[in-house]
Amino acid sequence: MPAQTYHEIEISSICAQAKKAEDGIIAAARTHGYGEEDIFALQLSLEEALSNAIRHGNKQDPDKSITIRYYVNRDRIDIYIADEGTGFNPIKVPDPTTAENLESPHGRGILLMRAYMNLVEYNDTGNVIHIVKLNDEPDK
Repeated sequence: MPAQTYHEIEISSICAQAKKAEDGIIAAARTHGYGEEDIFALQLSLEEALSNAIRHGNKQDPDKSITIRYYVNRDRIDIYIADEGTGFNPIKVPDPTTAENLESPHGRGILLMRAYMNLVEYNDTGNVIHIVKLNDEPDK
């Protein structure tokens, strides 16, 4: 099996640019035969990851960039999103499903990504997220 070639996109911390990058990855997934459930999961996770990079990582500074490295084939979508922030420790994010955190808006995006993607992991610094979605319908 040949090694995958990653595509790389660098965007400013601007929502419109993030949306354009997201749309390109979604289009590639559709081209490779991903079903609507997988597309929904991918879109939701990309929105959360890019929003977190813009809002929390780069503090909405349009002069800071976000680098997106990804590849898509018929079996797997592999995405790395890196911001210029100082990072965070995902273990320290409060569990949004506990009674004391039900009203808090924090941690829901991570929870959703973990529910919908096959892999969600961070680098040691916490400023790079790696998400993977496997094709649930590779033969269609």
